[in-house]
Formats: sequence, C-alpha cells, structure tokens
Amino acid sequence: MQIVFFSSSFDTIDEWKLRHNAEVYASCYDVDSLISELKNLHSYIIIADYDSVATDINHWISSNTLPQNVIVLERAPEITTGKMLLSHGVKAYGNSRMLTNHYMQMIEVVKNGNIWTYPALTAKLVKSKSRDSLNEDAKKLLENRLSKKEQEVVYLILEGLTNDAIASRLEITTRTVKAHVSAIFSKLHINDRVSLILLLK
Repeated sequence: MQIVFFSSSFDTIDEWKLRHNAEVYASCYDVDSLISELKNLHSYIIIADYDSVATDINHWISSNTLPQNVIVLERAPEITTGKMLLSHGVKAYGNSRMLTNHYMQMIEVVKNGNIWTYPALTAKLVKSKSRDSLNEDAKKLLENRLSKKEQEVVYLILEGLTNDAIASRLEITTRTVKAHVSAIFSKLHINDRVSLILLLK
C-alpha cells in the first residue's frame, strides 16, 4: 500500500520522511498533483497535513468527495476537530509530530480497515455516548439488529469498558465478550469501537 504525503509545506513532508524513516512514499504539495498521483495507485493511504491543506480536506468533506484512507495530522490536534473529521470519513487523526511507534501503529490500523485516534480523543468519543444520549434511530438499530445480550455489550462499550471489564460486569468469560463484540461488528457492518461510536452518534 502506497503512502502519499499531502502538504503544501515542504518542511513538513521532509520532517515526516526523516522522523518515520519513510522509504516508499509519494509527496504531493497541491490537490492537482495529488489527484494525478492517485490515478496511478490501486491502494494508498493519504497522510494529510491539516495545518496547510485544511481547506482542501474541508472541501472534500463538504462536496462528499473525500478519497479513501485519509489520515489527518495536525501540530496541535483538537478533540472537536477530530470528532468532526472522523464523523465525515477520515480514518485517523492525530499529532503531526507523533513518535514513530505511534505512526507505525496508526498505519497498521488504517491498513486493516479500522479507525485510529489518540487516547484522549478515543476517551472523549466513548464518554460522549451512553444509553441515555442515543437518539431513537440509534436505539432502534440496536434493537432490530442485535440480541439482548449484544445490546448490553454495546452499552457497556459506550461506557468505555474493556472486554475484561465487560466480562466481569456481565459475569461471562472474556472469550464470550469477544464473540459478542465480533457479532456486533458484523451485524452493524463496522470494524472497530470508534466506528461503533460514530455510527450511533
């Protein structure tokens, strides 16, 4: 999978290359060069610098033309910005100066079709959802697609509980919780907990 760095700042792209020892990548400094680059690629991850190309990203979002697998990085990430970007299809959001081990983890998560966020944003996303805060459409979706036990698991996920904590609360094994979580993701056509939270938003 090709990594495509997208920033109007030469310095930022140079910093990303050095910081993450990036060897296989393409660099695009404007939308035209990015579109041209993507035409030749079958699978890719775009790493976009929100500090310099926010206007382009926001245009894609407003015109519903966001490319697949877009990661947005920003020098000073904000919870509100992250929530907005993730809810519109961005696959990851974080600090543009993150450590290489976090960068590699983020790339792996997105490659596997999941959504990555930094811990503070994930915690905020989880805390912003609870059984009482779900709208009627979200509650109906859960009732129509999931068993009673799966619904219980969803509500505990929304409280921010881990699989082990859910197992303890429901007095079942962690293995059984994992089976429920897998079934929930399959029935709701999602891949991870962040997607679940965004779906029920």
